[in-house]
Amino acid sequence: MTDSSPPIPPTEVPDSLDGERVDRLVAMLTGCSRAEAAALVTSGNVEVGGRVITRSAHRVHTGEVVSLLADPVQPPLEVTADADVDFGVLYVDDDIIVIDKPAGLVVHPGPGHKGGTLVHGLLAKFPELSPSGGEPVGQPERPGLVHRLDRGTSGLLVVARNAHAYQDLVAQLTDHSVERVYTGLVWGHPRHASGMIDAPIGRSRRDPLKMTVAEDGRPARTRYRVDETYENPAPASLLTCWLETGRTHQIRVHLSSIGHPVVGDNRYGGDRRGISSARPVLHARRLSFRHPGTGEQVEFESPFPADLAAVIAKMSK
Repeated sequence: MTDSSPPIPPTEVPDSLDGERVDRLVAMLTGCSRAEAAALVTSGNVEVGGRVITRSAHRVHTGEVVSLLADPVQPPLEVTADADVDFGVLYVDDDIIVIDKPAGLVVHPGPGHKGGTLVHGLLAKFPELSPSGGEPVGQPERPGLVHRLDRGTSGLLVVARNAHAYQDLVAQLTDHSVERVYTGLVWGHPRHASGMIDAPIGRSRRDPLKMTVAEDGRPARTRYRVDETYENPAPASLLTCWLETGRTHQIRVHLSSIGHPVVGDNRYGGDRRGISSARPVLHARRLSFRHPGTGEQVEFESPFPADLAAVIAKMSK
């Protein structure tokens, strides 16, 4: 017999939470994120009424007893500087760092990526971001980060160098005043020359590593404009996209949901015959926001990277 104890004692579902999803209930009980709660459920570490539940969308009911067999909140990863991480610094001053992130670089540590991330490289160049370097700048495992890019997406990120800049930039992202512009190549030809995709995004019930359009997801809005259409070697379109919200994989999920996945995106249906790309043809090309120190509007541009330009060069009408 072990002397280990569950992270919370078995809990009876109150009337107020009758019909609630089990992952939301776990998140409320423990204070963990929805993603952490969903992972705990799908890994078989949650019991409802003495029965293991593995569907995060399972509904609980008044009087049922919920038990956790493991702790959903993992101990924080130790983040240390790594000067070998390569990335471009487009601009830097006392308040902000603007990064031109190469494709293939993971932004912050997490499961499966304990080292070699952008955060590790940032700590080598800017040691004041270290959690032990003084006043904390954001989350310990993501010092200075106010938003992120997917591993396969290249382009612009802004990083805060102090607590004031962090709070200011987070507020701007929250009120949607930060302009984030992307260029992407998608399969097929959208029906409309421009439009807004307004569809909530949540974690997939079938695959916790994927996101999907879901009624109970978080609000998400992406604007797009068709810049060019191509017929050869396969029908495709070059789009400009604007993020009005910043959900995980948002542009990729939204474009896939309307039948036009990003070329090269093997996670969301964009890996097809006819056009070859080693990664999603998606680049964060422009970033504009109010400078947290001066209050002036600033704008940064990143040129289309050579690997994606080579894909576009092979397209014709």
